[in-house]
Amino acid sequence: MVKMAATTSPVLVTGGTGTLGRLVVPLLREAGRTVRVLSRRGGASTDDGIEHVAADLLKGGGLAAALDGVETVLHLAGGPKGDDEATRNLVEAARRAGVQHLVYISVIGADKLPLGYFRAKLGAEQAVSESGIPWTTLRAAQFHDLALTVVEKMAKLPVVPAPGGLRWQPVDARDVAARLVELALDRPAGLVPDLAGPKVYGLDELSRGYLQARGKHRLMLPVRMPGKVGRAYRAGENLTLEGASVGQRTWEDFLAERVA
Repeated sequence: MVKMAATTSPVLVTGGTGTLGRLVVPLLREAGRTVRVLSRRGGASTDDGIEHVAADLLKGGGLAAALDGVETVLHLAGGPKGDDEATRNLVEAARRAGVQHLVYISVIGADKLPLGYFRAKLGAEQAVSESGIPWTTLRAAQFHDLALTVVEKMAKLPVVPAPGGLRWQPVDARDVAARLVELALDRPAGLVPDLAGPKVYGLDELSRGYLQARGKHRLMLPVRMPGKVGRAYRAGENLTLEGASVGQRTWEDFLAERVA
């Protein structure tokens, strides 16, 4: 259970309408906090302690108003590219606004995977840690939701590719949301232990689990991932096998809820 917080200032949640944000916001409300949800389009505010504001993280427009009176920010917004630039804009505005705690959600392997998405996440981490604002960063594994999207797309092919050595330790977004709220309502803690799911799977195992849940059958074709990216994945650079916090819900639990 999330502890109650004494302060009455609103918590600003960027990306509050996304997969993770939709889980975080009600948990903050259960903890007695008012919430200000930042998105590009904004929305109608309600009487249940949730305010919606519009701002553009990539251009910086609307951030000053969104941060007015805010002491804690949960930065959950993200995309396929530009996370570093968006975070730098948020950090600068948060510094001017006098924010006292900036919480950021990153990804395991941000400092190791040679891919643009991971490099942008690392750049965002650095913007947070160098901001001068007290901060907390949590690196999480890929969400079950992302794993489902990937295997759904592959299952549409007549033959499902099975990249050798590609392993994931997917985590449930609800476990991540609960941990983030716990961190946000506590003192700034810097880079905290990673959060991963309870089990490591090869991508072929994730696909088989999905196909079985759907009652489908597909041939699977082993393939080798080339280059630096393939070597990084085979070395498990996207995994934290020791010292990580572990979520409760398994891939099988998730499939039973979403697919079966």
